[in-house]
Amino acid sequence: MSIQSINSRNQFRGKVREIIEGPVVSEVDVETPFGTVTSVITTRSVKELDLKPGVEVLAVVKATEVSIAKL
Repeated sequence: MSIQSINSRNQFRGKVREIIEGPVVSEVDVETPFGTVTSVITTRSVKELDLKPGVEVLAVVKATEVSIAKL
């Protein structure tokens, strides 16, 4: 399967670094050139996508809100 086009502009190509699998949801850490992106997805999706450390993926971020805190 390949993605021909997508409307999300925030895309980060990277490789799965680590998966912390839970009974219902799992955390997937993706190492990108810009740092680590962590996604929480269903464990079923991890299995269906056959995600494992080292697999190349595209992390697509679609956010409706971005908060900013003053340091």
